[in-house]
Amino acid sequence: MAGEISFFELGVGDAERARAFYGSLFDWSFGQGVSEGGGYEIRTPGAPGGVHGSDPGAGPYLFFRVDDLKAAIDRVVELGGTVDDFALGEDDETVARYGRFTFCHDDQGSPFGLHEPPKGG
Repeated sequence: MAGEISFFELGVGDAERARAFYGSLFDWSFGQGVSEGGGYEIRTPGAPGGVHGSDPGAGPYLFFRVDDLKAAIDRVVELGGTVDDFALGEDDETVARYGRFTFCHDDQGSPFGLHEPPKGG
């Protein structure tokens, strides 16, 4: 597992307002995302990200890169952590574009995410 931040997600009340705010603040560019009810992919000079609406006041979601999501999930559980029952866009097209994601909690209950980038990405 490489462990570097490979994706971040911002939960906000209104994705369009967030696009205007963060685009102006950081000069980020945005593309159409896959979130239900609207959302955007965020293109930054560093790690890619996303923004979704209907999640006001949420903290950022950080996803750490892993080479093999299944093996990483097994290791989280082995170390006393938990894995949420979560699947985002598990259809072939979405996985090919964004990879696979899951939410976890460490052995003290702190949340984090795992991200297996798309093959070749």
